[in-house]
Amino acid sequence: MDRLTTLVEKFHLTVKPASPEGANLVAVASPRGEPGQVIFFTRGQPGACVAPVLMAVRVDWSGLSNPLMAALPDRVILDLAQHPDARALVDLIQSEQTGARCGAQSVINRLGEALMVRLLRDQIERGTAEIGLLAGLADPRLHRAIVSMHDHPGRLWTTADLADIAGLSRSRFAELFAAKVGETPIGYLRRWRLILARQDAARGDRIEAIARRYAYNSAESFTRAFRREYGTAPSILRGP
Repeated sequence: MDRLTTLVEKFHLTVKPASPEGANLVAVASPRGEPGQVIFFTRGQPGACVAPVLMAVRVDWSGLSNPLMAALPDRVILDLAQHPDARALVDLIQSEQTGARCGAQSVINRLGEALMVRLLRDQIERGTAEIGLLAGLADPRLHRAIVSMHDHPGRLWTTADLADIAGLSRSRFAELFAAKVGETPIGYLRRWRLILARQDAARGDRIEAIARRYAYNSAESFTRAFRREYGTAPSILRGP
C-alpha cells in the first residue's frame, strides 16, 4: 500500500528560492565542497549553518495542519551520499536557481516536492520517528489501517474493521496504535476527517455536503465536532 501519495496530494505544497537565512530546506556542502546533506527545518528557519549552503529554498506545505509536517522532528537530515537520487534532485534545483530560464519556478516546485517525498520515505524506512503518524506509517501492520483511513475517510470505519486490515486482534490493534501513533484509531480518524473538512470548508463547499462526505449524521453534528476541534464554526471559513 502506498503510504504517502494521499497525504502528499491532500496538501498544497510550494517550494520557492530563498536566502540561506530565510530558507527551511537547505543542502549543505560536504568537506569536498559538493552537496553532502539536505536539512529540512520543520518549524522554522535554520539561521547560521556550520557548513556552506549550496541550495536554499522555502517549503510551504500547509504548516502544522498537515499531519506529515506535524509528525516530523524539528530537523530532518538526509545524507546525500546514501541517496544519489536525492543528490540528483538537489543538482537540478541548483541548476534551475542559477540558470534563470523560463518556467524555473514551476520546475523548482516539482523538484522540491520530489525531494520532500524522498525525505519522508527515508524517515519511514528507517523507522526513527517517535510517537506520531510517521511511526504508525513505519509499522508494517498499522500502516495498512492508516492508509485505508486516509484513502477512504468517509467510510463508516470501526476499530474492528481497521484491526482486520492490520491483521491484528481488536485489542492488540488498539493497544499498538495508541503506543505508536499516540491516540486511538477512531480518534485519529476523527481528526483526519476534520483536517480534510476544514480544507473543504475554506474552499467554499456546502456544510451539508462536507458532513455527508465525512460520515457525520447531520450538518449540526459536524458543526459541533468542528467547533470542538477548531473553536469556530465551519461556516466562518466559507466566507460571505
